[in-house]
Amino acid sequence: MGKIKSFFLRQALKAKMKDVPEAEQEKMFALMEKNPEFFKKIGEEVKRRVKAGQSEMAATMVVMREHQAEFQRLSR
Repeated sequence: MGKIKSFFLRQALKAKMKDVPEAEQEKMFALMEKNPEFFKKIGEEVKRRVKAGQSEMAATMVVMREHQAEFQRLSR
């Protein structure tokens, strides 16, 4: 991932994750940099569900539940 793209992604996520402890934010950033395709896929699925009428929070919860096993595998 390019440095500029990575910087803006970090800034956007920091805004979304403002209540998450900084150590957890760093873990998430590291996972995203290591596996950008996985997170891109999740983002696209959430976006599709939001366009279909679900709230962003509900869509995110459903998609993360569907990919929970893969997410846990990646975070080890």
